[in-house]
Amino acid sequence: MTPETNADHLRVLTFNLNNPSPERAERQLAWLAARPEHVLVLTETAPSRGCDLLATRFSEAGYEVVFQEPEPGERGAMIVSRLPIADPAPFKVSYLSCRAASTAVKTVSGTVDIIGLYVPSRDATPEKTERKRRFLTACREELPTGSAPAARLVLGDLNILEPTHRPRYGFFRPFEYEFYDWLGQTGYQDAFRLHHPDTDAYSWVGRTGDGYRYDHIFVSGHLTPLVVDCHYVHEPREARLTDHSAMSAELRLPVAAPLVVSDPSVTPAAETLF
Repeated sequence: MTPETNADHLRVLTFNLNNPSPERAERQLAWLAARPEHVLVLTETAPSRGCDLLATRFSEAGYEVVFQEPEPGERGAMIVSRLPIADPAPFKVSYLSCRAASTAVKTVSGTVDIIGLYVPSRDATPEKTERKRRFLTACREELPTGSAPAARLVLGDLNILEPTHRPRYGFFRPFEYEFYDWLGQTGYQDAFRLHHPDTDAYSWVGRTGDGYRYDHIFVSGHLTPLVVDCHYVHEPREARLTDHSAMSAELRLPVAAPLVVSDPSVTPAAETLF
């Protein structure tokens, strides 16, 4: 059971789209439009009609949309915000740049950096292993530390597990566990673990029923006492909107002048010709 949300508090959601078809994107859009979060980080985007539909409809409804369309065959991340955004973007990564989306949103207490990541998945091949290692290395080299004064959230489908994950999977390499540890060592806190230190929770479940906590929300150190709650939202996975559970967090940061938006799930009526 999660605490009742406060409409004046900053709320964020990360949601893996799984590169939807236009038809599934319409269903996702209806679900996302009804959510209370101010900022959505949408991962596993692609240069596809479904992802273009989401970006276009949110933008036409008045939302701020940050989306670098990936190259053919690549995947990426998108940020959708009901809060005004500030420039410049706080983070860019030099390798697979479409997999890191960033912006800064305005709150009463100042701007909050939002960094959305979609870390590459991999199999046992050397090529995909090195690709994931290289992206995580680029993030470690270029991501601002969590101990810096700026308020910052790092969230998305990170495709990594915490070293204490239960069950333990031998497939994961030390460099993947080390990225989770590195975030903590540089001042970020796992928002879920702040409120659920011992809970075994999973955002993706394989065909054999094995669970993995791939999706994460990290907060910069001084935001730690402001995290009201962080929890998984299993509805979209159970309803087969996607193959991941979403993750939501609320922070005791009053929002400032949200944008006036319309419902993006409602297709605008065609103009009448006279």
